[in-house]
Amino acid sequence: MKGSRLLPVAALALALALSGAGTAAALTLQSVGSFDQPTYVTSDPGNANVLFVVERKGTIERVVNGTAAKFADLSTEVQCEGSCQGERGLLSIALSPDFDQSGRLYVDYANDVDGVIHVEELVAAGPGHESAPAASLKPLATIPHPTENNHNGGQLQIGPDGDLYVSTGDGGGGNDQFHHAQDPLSPLGKILRLDPDAPGPATVWSLGLRNPYRFSFDSLGGGMVIADVGQKAREEIDFAPSPFPGVVGGQNANYGWNCREGLIAGPADDPQCAGAPADAFVEPVFDYPHSPDPDLGGAGRCSIIGGYVVRDAALGALGGHYVYADYCGGGLRSLQLPATANAPASEDCSLRLSAVNPVSFGEDAAHRIYVVEEGGRVSRLTGLPPANCPTPRTRPPLATPSAGSGAAPTATVPTFVGIKALRRRVERGKRALLTVFVSPCDGRRGSVVELLRDGRPNGSRYLNRACTARFAPIVRGGVSFAAATRELRTYLPGESRDLRIRLAPPQRPRR
Repeated sequence: MKGSRLLPVAALALALALSGAGTAAALTLQSVGSFDQPTYVTSDPGNANVLFVVERKGTIERVVNGTAAKFADLSTEVQCEGSCQGERGLLSIALSPDFDQSGRLYVDYANDVDGVIHVEELVAAGPGHESAPAASLKPLATIPHPTENNHNGGQLQIGPDGDLYVSTGDGGGGNDQFHHAQDPLSPLGKILRLDPDAPGPATVWSLGLRNPYRFSFDSLGGGMVIADVGQKAREEIDFAPSPFPGVVGGQNANYGWNCREGLIAGPADDPQCAGAPADAFVEPVFDYPHSPDPDLGGAGRCSIIGGYVVRDAALGALGGHYVYADYCGGGLRSLQLPATANAPASEDCSLRLSAVNPVSFGEDAAHRIYVVEEGGRVSRLTGLPPANCPTPRTRPPLATPSAGSGAAPTATVPTFVGIKALRRRVERGKRALLTVFVSPCDGRRGSVVELLRDGRPNGSRYLNRACTARFAPIVRGGVSFAAATRELRTYLPGESRDLRIRLAPPQRPRR
């Protein structure tokens, strides 16, 4: 594949293990491979070792055990001749939680001829879902973006409620010249929501955004974190915490553009800006100026690249912190998000790592974090962060067995357990398709995870090689499910948040 050089997963794991023998390895970017203008990376929801790398001109590469093969070619649809104009192209994908069964995934691209933003369903084929023919594309949303070739947004994410969320820019140009961001009837400058199981018009979830090129959901807490690219002065991070498990926050939130740019006044030439009350807009939880990175120096920062809340326990103190970067500055940083949307973030600090023109982060099914560079490199974040970033927290000492006692090692490593449903509404008497995932994965394959129905045991499964397990309980009424693991060697027991399944109306026969 275009001269890609990929390091097999097994070899990578061995190299990391050897390099860390006796000491904790420092945080680093471990190369996964080199690709043609990559824009995004994610994984099979049921197998974290199967990666999908999105390339801007319209191809998607599938990487298994260090070998890359073309998964899909949408170049005819994307229509980039030579190179894509401005910020157009294939920008991201999202795989359905039931991908291993249905082969469904979703793509977001801005056509390079007419600028139209397309959100479409793609269905993988073959015995192992190893390819996805373009002929299977099915439109879900079509958003006109005719004049300027920048500010296309481009992020797709499956929310904790199972719906598909899409980011769009304000139409491009400068100063929100088309006045889309503050217009509740325009789909531009927004986060939109789609139900992929019942296709219909995309609805506006939140507004007042300039170019939310990258946003993500915290895989544990469910909060939505939006990195909105600024104009000439400030870059911002907006945060909408989840009010309840399985519920997405931020509905109808207005993040202020173009009345606001970060925490300062914006161009303010929209009628909604004049005389707006102080509480009309949701302020960002963090913003920064277009100055060089305060810790690493270098080029001035110009465009925020949003990441993920880290839930990979192997990254130590970085767990629970949000990572982000800047396209021009290149430095990787982390911060602590607040508990509520109306409070500031804290602990912004440098991870002492740089990437060359980073364009995206990615997260796999085991919650490992990846960085995508415009020049082609895709890397995984490994090792432990600097001693002073994030700020160390004092933890009580953990008891250890006395020497020669013969006792098993005391469990010290926290366990993250997540549970997702293919559909949050199920007809009475039908089965709910549930996927449970456990992290960290090392040493846990083949161990038991238990399903809880309304807090009571409801069967168990063995974790597969990706530390996931699937359940298909019959639903006879509204019910809550959770998943739990037992203490195992060095791992503490863990339990997921409750996942509520509601009854759906029965399907009427077609006439």
